[in-house]
Amino acid sequence: MGGLFSYFRGLLGAREMRILILGLDGAGKTTILYKLQVGEVVTTIPTIGFNVEQVTYKNLKFQVWDLGGQTSIRPYWRCYYGNTDAIIYVVDSADRDRIGISKDELVHMLREEELANAILVVLANKQDMTGCLTVAEVHQALGLDALRDRTFQIFKTSAVRGEGLDQAMDWLSNALQARK
Repeated sequence: MGGLFSYFRGLLGAREMRILILGLDGAGKTTILYKLQVGEVVTTIPTIGFNVEQVTYKNLKFQVWDLGGQTSIRPYWRCYYGNTDAIIYVVDSADRDRIGISKDELVHMLREEELANAILVVLANKQDMTGCLTVAEVHQALGLDALRDRTFQIFKTSAVRGEGLDQAMDWLSNALQARK
C-alpha cells in the first residue's frame, strides 16, 4: 500500500518546495514575491520580520519565505535555513555602494551547512534603472565564479516591470524537478 501511495504522490507532486527570498533591504524581494503570487506589483513597505506565501508556478507549489534584509534582521536569516530547497538572492543592481555588503552576506549564507544542497537563483534586479550594474558586473562583484559545488544561475530582472522573472522561475522549476 505504501508503494502505491508513493507512486501517486510522485505523479501529483511530492511536496511544496521551500524557497527563501533573501537580499539586502530595498533590493525588491517583497515586490518580486507578490509579482509571482498575484501577478502584479503591489505597494510594499520595508519587511520587518518575514512574509510567507504559497506560489504555484507551472504545477509546482512553492512555500516562499521573504525575509527582511535590514542589517539588524540579517543574523536571523539562519533560523529559516532548515529544509530549504532553493534560495532566490535579490541584488539591487542600482545600489553600487552596497554590492560589497551584498556579496559578504551571500558568501556567509552559502557557507551554512543547512543550505549546502539549496539551489541558488541570483536576481540582478532593478535593471530598468539608469546606471545600474550589468548582469556581468553583478556576477563578478558577487564572486559567483568561485561557486564550484552549487547549482546556480543569475538573471537580469526588473520586478516592477516583471521582466526576467518568468525566465528565472522556469529555470528554477526545471532545476528543482531535475533534482527529484
